[in-house]
Amino acid sequence: MKIKIILSLCLTFLVLSSKACDICGCGVGSYYVGILPEYNKRFLGLRYQYKTLQTHLGPFGEHTPLTANESYQSVELWGGWNIGNKFRVLAILPYNLNERKSQEGKGTKNGIGDIALMGYYKLLNHEGMLGNKLLIQSLWLGAGIKVPTGKYEQQERLAVQESPNNFQLGTASVDFTINATYDIRYQDLGINANVNYKINTENKYAYRYGNKFSTNVLAYYKFRIAHSFTVAPNAGLLYETAQKDVEDKKYDVAVSGGHSLSAVMGAEFALTGFSFGANYQNVRSQNLAGGRAYAGNRLMVHVSIPF
Repeated sequence: MKIKIILSLCLTFLVLSSKACDICGCGVGSYYVGILPEYNKRFLGLRYQYKTLQTHLGPFGEHTPLTANESYQSVELWGGWNIGNKFRVLAILPYNLNERKSQEGKGTKNGIGDIALMGYYKLLNHEGMLGNKLLIQSLWLGAGIKVPTGKYEQQERLAVQESPNNFQLGTASVDFTINATYDIRYQDLGINANVNYKINTENKYAYRYGNKFSTNVLAYYKFRIAHSFTVAPNAGLLYETAQKDVEDKKYDVAVSGGHSLSAVMGAEFALTGFSFGANYQNVRSQNLAGGRAYAGNRLMVHVSIPF
């Protein structure tokens, strides 16, 4: 019975992953979750993310006099709250720091981004013995909403037609997410998988970012030290794909959409009353904005306090 449960969940995950923005992983509206910090009731924390993107590349991905180097930093206040044994709420409030450098000069945009709120329901919670070791499984299904609290500048889109519409603090649209998180752990060895599908709506400027699908799978191992300190190195893959943006309900934006695959490596550390972690995302393959944009590697660090 236990093996059947595992196989059925893996099959469900593979089916979800086979379905097909902001440019993958950069700019507005990207909410990577990964492995959550350990907490029983609630947690509050800060996350920092750093991402880079080259835009205005030539038709074959070559550098041109217009090529720009963009960096996207965000400092996010985020938290989680378990309501009873079946419900969980996550919230993310980002502050974005965008920078663009080219031969024409340097530009920055700093400010509050779009707030995201996600709710989860625990569909599966199984704990038992397999052989002489503990086997734990959990499956959370959820949905979320992103509200347009970040500033969107229409003149940015009108001024740059051959570059992704990424250099914004927000999307000016109400968007929705469908989420699933599955975790299985055999004693101290575990696998964590996340699936997220983001459904974007048209903003008041008749612009709609393409829907985005992302999934990551991470293997981890928990080393317990002196009963009060846990170290969990982890490694895995992150895949993202986005449809093309649409203007005026019918025109696909050529310089948009695409997909990327990244190798992820990191570690989570947990002390009594405090946890922190970091991961590095190395982009292994990509095809973004029809080859007119190129994403660099990414870094994320976080600290949190359970209470």
